Amino acid sequence: MATVVRLSTQDAVDPAFWAGKRVFLTGHTGFKGSWLSLWLQKMGAELTGFALAPPTEPALFDVARVADAMTSIIGDIRDREMLENALVEARPDIVIHMAAQPLVRASYDDPVGTYATNVMGTVHLMEAARRVPSVRAICIVTTDKCYENREWDWGYRENEAMGGYDPYSNSKGCAELVTSAYRQSFFSNAQGGHGAAVGSGRAGNVIGGGDWAVDRLIPDILRAIAEERPVLIRNPLAIRPWQHVLEPLSGYLMLCQALWNDPGTAAQAFNFGPSDTDARPVQWIVERMCALWGEVAEWTHDESVQPHEARYLKLDISKARAELGWSPRWPLSRALDSIVTWHRAWLSGADMHSHCLAELDGFTATPLLQAA
Repeated sequence: MATVVRLSTQDAVDPAFWAGKRVFLTGHTGFKGSWLSLWLQKMGAELTGFALAPPTEPALFDVARVADAMTSIIGDIRDREMLENALVEARPDIVIHMAAQPLVRASYDDPVGTYATNVMGTVHLMEAARRVPSVRAICIVTTDKCYENREWDWGYRENEAMGGYDPYSNSKGCAELVTSAYRQSFFSNAQGGHGAAVGSGRAGNVIGGGDWAVDRLIPDILRAIAEERPVLIRNPLAIRPWQHVLEPLSGYLMLCQALWNDPGTAAQAFNFGPSDTDARPVQWIVERMCALWGEVAEWTHDESVQPHEARYLKLDISKARAELGWSPRWPLSRALDSIVTWHRAWLSGADMHSHCLAELDGFTATPLLQAA
């Protein structure tokens, strides 16, 4: 019987660990990156971000005033020289790589740009980190879609084959292979390399307040409700591992802590997904959101021809539970409640910076969900 090694003595993100740490975060202007930036700022990290300008209007980065307490650099990770100069200047202790082209349908429209960003962008980040002696931990963020999806009923484990049908999913599988190759070739003390510990985090479909992306379910629902028109749903029976955005972010932070404290063991890949009961079909999400919002909220099936998307995908998170002490905190129902609350607060003109910090407090105060 295999021995499970516990990499973390804490079951939570440790603010004391992050206070004063120099962190370099790519993708800080995006939805996930903005939430992570606020969390790191709240814990006292010295944060430098590198990303394209915010991808939407409005954007969480702007409405929550994310740039106020960090160094924000607007740049493209496809520009290797600019990225390397920024990382050298920042002299970070920890690097978290989240910059990406994140949408399946957009990858059909621009496959070359998707691969250039998601694959070569990761190569550029790793090459830059090799030249910065201060770096001790690197977390590469990919996706649940990096796996070769066979549409089976059980969750994918970290040792499953990489793959991906569409350019986005495939590019993320490639990014995982790049990460593994660099870990073994250039960041291994055994090989006389840099010595920084390199891990990767794979998460499912994240949802939360402040997401205005195109072709993403929750923003599409909220836009349709605001315009008093039915929500058009492409694949109502497609099942995804839905989770609030703070769930995988907590996983990435805990992985970084483990990479720092136990680099020889933690340098591997981890899944961060919801409990099995929260792998729900799209239709369930739409109906719940419409019910929470109330009047003028309804949906209809878009039966036009659509690009291929997987119908079933679920992650096995037992490794993150056992080795990192990580578990989800909010069930899907609470995640959806928080989105409606967040969006109504924004519509009412509330201070969204304060609202986000309060939501972070509520999340971290919630006990871990127990495994089924």
